[in-house]
Amino acid sequence: MIDYKFPMEIRNVIMDALPQGMAVSGEIPDQKYTFIPMGHSKALHPDAVLVSGIRGSGKSFWWSVLQSNEHRQMVAHLLPKSNIFENTIVSVGFGVGEPHSSGNYPDKDTLVQLISQKLDPRHIWRTIVFQQVIMNTLKLPPTYPASKWADKIKWVIAQPEEVQQLLFTADQILDRKGIHHLILFDALDRTADDWPTMQKLIRGLLQVLLEFRSYRRIRPKAFVRPDHIEDKETTSFPDSSKLLAQKVELRWPRTELYGLLWQYLGNEPENGGLFRDGCKEILSLNWKMFGDVWTMPNDMRIDEEAQKKVFHSITGSWMGKDHRRGFPYSWLPNHLGDSSGQVSPRSFLSAIRQTAEDKPRLYYEYALYYESIKRGVQKASSIRVLEMQEDYPWVDIVMKPLSGLTVPCQFGEIARRWKEKNTLERLKNAISSATIKLPPVHLNEGDDGIRQDIEDLGVFQRMLDDRVNLPDVYRVGYGLGRRGGIKKVARDARE
Repeated sequence: MIDYKFPMEIRNVIMDALPQGMAVSGEIPDQKYTFIPMGHSKALHPDAVLVSGIRGSGKSFWWSVLQSNEHRQMVAHLLPKSNIFENTIVSVGFGVGEPHSSGNYPDKDTLVQLISQKLDPRHIWRTIVFQQVIMNTLKLPPTYPASKWADKIKWVIAQPEEVQQLLFTADQILDRKGIHHLILFDALDRTADDWPTMQKLIRGLLQVLLEFRSYRRIRPKAFVRPDHIEDKETTSFPDSSKLLAQKVELRWPRTELYGLLWQYLGNEPENGGLFRDGCKEILSLNWKMFGDVWTMPNDMRIDEEAQKKVFHSITGSWMGKDHRRGFPYSWLPNHLGDSSGQVSPRSFLSAIRQTAEDKPRLYYEYALYYESIKRGVQKASSIRVLEMQEDYPWVDIVMKPLSGLTVPCQFGEIARRWKEKNTLERLKNAISSATIKLPPVHLNEGDDGIRQDIEDLGVFQRMLDDRVNLPDVYRVGYGLGRRGGIKKVARDARE
């Protein structure tokens, strides 16, 4: 049983601390809310040039954090094995959030134009890396035409020996100083509006990542989505397997998700002390200051039993009247995972915030009611579906006809609904009218191809008996049912 119960005011701390909307890509996060998972140490290391993560896993977060001297200092303090230091040179090769007028890299329209001019994508990215090294390591004015990107790329192609010598010199300088130069690439889904062009660009960037592995200190580093590098078209070049074998995934195990939550609550400017004092009461552990940031005791980061004590002091021990309904600490992340069990921290925090916003249960002795936690998952599911609509608009077209269906079910039942609603024809019409710019990769394979694409996105889950299941984080938001499961979200409530 739990001895300590957080006062009801902890609800206000949660609502004040946790972000209200979805994070904006490219914004450098507030340092006090910058949680640095120990499991991400390998992903941040300069030698990890290919970092993969689902939507909301932290790719753009780290892209932004690594650009900040103050944040790199914090990373160096908390994750010394990451080999990231305050003096690490960091520049941008592509991403969202930095003005393109800075000239660091071409924007999407320029990239598409360069491809239309038959310029090799590998040369495009190589020129961007070269420019960053010249400007930020050698501190030299450009020795090539400095006007249009096409001219820069053609110069780099035409002067291979000079380019090679300058890169080698820069690498030696960095090595003598004992520092790395990272050139960061993010938001690769924003490089084009069609798959063939995007595939060419991503393949070219992967080739550059592999090429620069031979350097000691110059490190292009790309943050990518899993589907971008699982596509055979993007990895169809010699030795791609060597690069993919060294890929590092941004994963958020349960302990890291709760560590992130503690970081927000413990650093809430007005009443974070209420949470920190409660932790001391429960675990007899003190928070410490690093600069202006409160850092949690190590046990609150890695010890599941310690985390469970804290969370259950807010929620109570059970997801119902007894233990048979499960335990809030494990129940919440279990119901937010995709078909691979991966949970995005954005979904997790959204669920917690919605739980706190829900009307409190009269006479319930804990601050957060278990039925409110279920409604928090509903909210997180709706947000996850909206994110999917942004990234892959075609998914909504094929999921709408399935509203009301109960899963697990035979795939034949899904195909029947698609046929009744002429779903594939409607999808093809949307693609031909340019309403859908990034169609499913296997559309030409019919129903089975669409199934494969949805499975690759983590929405469909193929069971051992070949039936189709959906993880709750998608099932609820898309309006499908499961006997005894969390109630689905009405489709008209979010359209």
